[in-house]
Order: sequence, then C-alpha cells, then structure tokens
Amino acid sequence: MSKIQMTTPLVEMDGDEMTRILWQMIKDELLSPFIDLNTEYYDLGLEYRNETNDQVTIDAAEATMKYKVAVKCATITPNAARMDEYHLKEMYKSPNGTIRAMLDGTVFRAPIVVKGIEPCVRNWKKPITLARHAYGDVYKNTEMVIPGPGKVELVYTAEDGTEKRELVHNFAGPGIAQGMHNLDESISSFAKSCFNYALDTKQDLWFATKDTISKKYDHTFKDIFQEVYEKEYKERFEAAGITYFYTLIDDAVARVMKAEGGFIWACKNYDGDVMSDMVSSAFGSLAMMTSVLVSPHGYFEYEAAHGTVQRHYYKHLKGEETSTNSVATIFAWTGALRKRGELDGNQELMAFADKLETATIATIERGKMTKDLALITTIENPTVLNSREFILAVKENL
Repeated sequence: MSKIQMTTPLVEMDGDEMTRILWQMIKDELLSPFIDLNTEYYDLGLEYRNETNDQVTIDAAEATMKYKVAVKCATITPNAARMDEYHLKEMYKSPNGTIRAMLDGTVFRAPIVVKGIEPCVRNWKKPITLARHAYGDVYKNTEMVIPGPGKVELVYTAEDGTEKRELVHNFAGPGIAQGMHNLDESISSFAKSCFNYALDTKQDLWFATKDTISKKYDHTFKDIFQEVYEKEYKERFEAAGITYFYTLIDDAVARVMKAEGGFIWACKNYDGDVMSDMVSSAFGSLAMMTSVLVSPHGYFEYEAAHGTVQRHYYKHLKGEETSTNSVATIFAWTGALRKRGELDGNQELMAFADKLETATIATIERGKMTKDLALITTIENPTVLNSREFILAVKENL
C-alpha cells in the first residue's frame, strides 16, 4: 500500500514519562505504516528542556506560528520534587502556559463520547466543549503575605507619572493579598477564538463570569465579548442558526447540569481549568478528552488534556505491565492530522484521521479497553488490554 503523503510539516512536540512511551507506540503502529509522516520535531521532555534552558519550548511555539499546526505530548511542569529528580537548573514554567501565551490561544476541551462509558449526569447526551481563556488572572498573579497591621493598595502609575490608587484592605493583623491582571487585547482574542470555533463546529456558545461581584474586572470580559459579537459575529451566528448568550457563572453551572450538551461553554482561565476537569470526569475520564489550543491568528495546537501518567511510568521502568489509556493522545494526533489536511487540501489525510478515530472508538465499543475504562464501563465482561495491546487492537480495526 502506498503511504499517504504530507505536503507541509506538522510541528511535533514530544513529552515525558508514560505518555512519551505511548507517543512512540502510536507513531510506530498507527501512523508510520500508513502515512509518510512529515514533522518538525521538538523534544519537550524535561531533560532536554533543562539542557536548552527551556529554549526548545520557545522554538516549538515559533515553529507552530510558521507551520500553523502542532501536536503535543503531555509534559511535566516541575515542582520541588522534580527539581531534585531531574537535577534541574531552575523550576521551569509550564510548557503549556508558555505556548499558550506565545500563540495567544484559547483551549477547547471536549469529551470523547463512547457507548458503554456513560456520563454521571444522566441527561448529558452530547459532548460539552469547554473553552478556557489561556492568559492572566490567577495564573499570572502577584501574591504577598501580610505580616501585620497596615494597608494594601492597588497603584497604577501612568507613563506621565500620574497615579491612581484603590484601597484593597486596611489590615488589623496578619493576612494575605493577591494582585491579578488581564489585557483587553487578550480578552478580545479569546472572544474571537470562541466565536470562530462555534461557527466552525455549528454549536451554540455560552459565556459566563461573576460580573455582579467583580463589577470592573469580570464586567470587562462581558463587555468585550458583547462588543466583538455585535460588531463581527451577530449576523454570521444568525445565518448559521446558532446562538450566543451571556450568563452568570453560577447560573451557567446550574444550567449545564440540566442541559443535554452539544454546546461550547466559554470560561475565564481558572473557571475553565476547574470546569473542564469536572466535565471530563463526569463524562468518564480525563484520558477521554480532546484538547486543542486555537489562536485567532490561525494557529492550532492539539494535545491530550491529562498529565504524563507518572505512576504507570515507574511501573514501566521496573518492567511491570501497564494498562495506560492512549485515546486522548491518539485523538491529539488525529486532530492535528485532520487540520493539516484541511489547510493543505489533503483529503486523504483528513479521511485517515476520521478512520483512526472511528477505529479507536469501535475498539472500546466492542469491549476491548484499558483498565481505567473497564472499571467504569456498562459493557459486560470487557477485555482488559495492556498499553501496547490496546494500540494493536486499534491497529487491527484500522
């Protein structure tokens, strides 16, 4: 069989631990036999990030700007224990955070719905896509431990030297304080990414913040979304037969629980972080979740929404068998290959991505799955496969 050709490279970002092992298996068994893979490779494994002082992460993001489409393996964000384990020069930032900031992107996460893995919320019939703003707020905060009595103020010094002050609190004793920020430009990019993604996927868009309490910070998000919608998207939404509406975050949470799904829920950075884990867990598993970073500048980065599966990796190093779910990593590849095919007009590549996804879902629905899914499936007497066996079962169906 002649292999499918690629005209433009895909940016490939390798990762860490067990997901790195799965990454290579997926390439060897599910991709390379069928596609003449054309990737520009970047090793975002922690050892090489340390060796390059994390320059490799910046290089990978810049390559994504050049080639438009990237696929990323799960990576380690180091803590104190990792500093010792990997003999790191410094506690490097999250590669995802660095890439998101450089691409000015919004993260869209949606569950992979499979028969036999039933949502905890009975009325959820269709996937709920979480759109998470990927800049600022608590993730770029400044914090201070207040040792004793005194006042904390927010101070803005304009370029001409004039000052604007707001009292945060008069402290009568010890406490804590935190300063956060965001940018109109970033919020506008977030809004445009959400509106574009809703049009691409023909889904309604919800946006929710706490503007009744945060009358300046959160209200600015609400105002910018409404302004962008009215100026650029209202007529296109009406023509597509989809809707956009704003509501309070607590109202959105209540509505989501009673909805049947099939819409995009846009959230600020922290809300999106928390709610995407809630939605994915309620649908079955973080390992059954697609994740794509979409930039209004036309960049796309596909990844698995979960971590590097450290516990399984240590078992693997001891030569013990693991049953690690590779579905989200497979779907990261299919998403990137489909988008690459779409941008290049490569129908063969797009069709292959569809077939690989169908084969992956069919494998599970026929009762062959990894241990994590076997524990929650409604399919009777499932066959529990180890990490490699599951990928080989997918290959057989493919």
